[in-house]
Amino acid sequence: MGFGNQVKTVLLLGLLTGLLLLVGRLIGGQAGLFIALVFSVVMNFGAYWFSDRIVLAIYRAKLADKKSYAHLHKMVEEVSAAAGIPKPRVYVIPTEAANAFATGRNPRNGVVACTEGIMKLLSDKELKGVIAHEISHVKNRDILVTTIAATIAGVISYLAHMAQFAAIFGGGNRDDNRGGGNAIALLALAIITPIIAMILQLAISRSREFLADHSGASTLGDGEPLASALEKLDRSAAHRKMPLGNEATASLFIVNPLRGGGLLSLLSTHPPLEARVKRLRAMKF
Repeated sequence: MGFGNQVKTVLLLGLLTGLLLLVGRLIGGQAGLFIALVFSVVMNFGAYWFSDRIVLAIYRAKLADKKSYAHLHKMVEEVSAAAGIPKPRVYVIPTEAANAFATGRNPRNGVVACTEGIMKLLSDKELKGVIAHEISHVKNRDILVTTIAATIAGVISYLAHMAQFAAIFGGGNRDDNRGGGNAIALLALAIITPIIAMILQLAISRSREFLADHSGASTLGDGEPLASALEKLDRSAAHRKMPLGNEATASLFIVNPLRGGGLLSLLSTHPPLEARVKRLRAMKF
């Protein structure tokens, strides 16, 4: 299952890249493509390099004191040793909302952050399952993967805007039917391609969540603690939202702190809870 999710991620990244090349070819402006690529890479490189500091500041996370949070530090140390990576830095988020996330550009710079609420809500086994999931994100370099996806999607979005301007200000200058057809094609490109890119990006995010579930359960040799924790966290998230939550960082958390139903679930960065729990409980060790 873990290998399957890795393959799925590679295929989805390939589709995003293919979409990028297609958009660039249809627009035909290689200079514009290059400028958009450079701009997007620089922006996402900065986000990748400083993402841990940014998100920790957003949620007012504090470095967990080793005396006050000795039990949490011990859990993180045990799980990271079992996963074969250096112990991540441990942070605590001062909120009763029950959640957790991981960040850090590589295993040597990993961060695991837990809310005060999650430490009160979950049993030790369940919390350890959550920590194993978050450490798996660090080990699997998911920050790097999602940054690559965001970079490609960002370039596609930028090119779509270029296509929109070309259609409005340039595509309709010709008097023949072909000029009108070009304008319509460019407008269609500007509308459709960002949506496709977003869907692929969300699919990559969901695939990495499945992979972290699988890797975390494999690290502990048991999928039940994480499955039980996810059920509790999902129920808690329905009644207590993260006070500083926003859409840009929702994908980091183990359960969506801003979850919605109906059509919003189709655009979620997280897989359906039922599917995650079912997979975890079906794992054999």
